Amino acid sequence: MTSLTTFELDEFLPHPPAKVWRVLSEPELLAGWLMPHDGFAPVVGTRFAFRTEPVPQTSFSGLVQCEVLEVDPGRLLSISWSSEGTALDTVVTWRLVAEGTGTRLLLTQEGFDLDDPDQARAFQIMNGGWRSHVFTRMVAALDRV
Repeated sequence: MTSLTTFELDEFLPHPPAKVWRVLSEPELLAGWLMPHDGFAPVVGTRFAFRTEPVPQTSFSGLVQCEVLEVDPGRLLSISWSSEGTALDTVVTWRLVAEGTGTRLLLTQEGFDLDDPDQARAFQIMNGGWRSHVFTRMVAALDRV
């Protein structure tokens, strides 16, 4: 039996939930800090793809196929996250919780099969990526909005 692993990030943002929601849910803002995309909308069932640089050593084509799975405006956004060229098929969920004058951001990416060497490598790369440059770019976007 395969045991699937979840990445979790818990960060406090000194911005109100409505502002954090904007950078997550407005297509232009999301593209500016996460990745360019071809049609994201915060509507359940919306299919779109993120596009970034390929990583040949991991068989990643640079294309992430997604579908919006769940939306609770101002509180939750959940999307499927399937990396083309790999067996990676995960779900990314952002939860926003009001905390004082700011927001507690809870990010999970679930469904990594660490018995698969490519997925284990992807878990390590994405774990570091979410924590460092992606989160940093999100904070910069919040500061500009």
